[in-house]
Amino acid sequence: MQVAPSDHAALARVARRFEAQALGALLKPVFGEAPKGLLSGGAAEEQWRPMLIEHHARAWSDRGGVGIADAVFRELLRVQGDASAQPLQQGASP
Repeated sequence: MQVAPSDHAALARVARRFEAQALGALLKPVFGEAPKGLLSGGAAEEQWRPMLIEHHARAWSDRGGVGIADAVFRELLRVQGDASAQPLQQGASP
């Protein structure tokens, strides 16, 4: 069963979103361990930090990520029975 090219774009978006969520989970402890100093943002920084992490994770994923999206995309295609599709191109937007 072949998956339509328009479905490939949708699967690629899902794979990139998944990678962004995974990268966000990996980045969260890094941002939580940042040293608290004189210029610490306090409560305001605590409120905005999740959005900052999400932005960094999305940007990282949109620029090719670490390969999670490509692996997820290939697996989604395999499950749907379309092994002929090309992997995601690094830095390409779905």
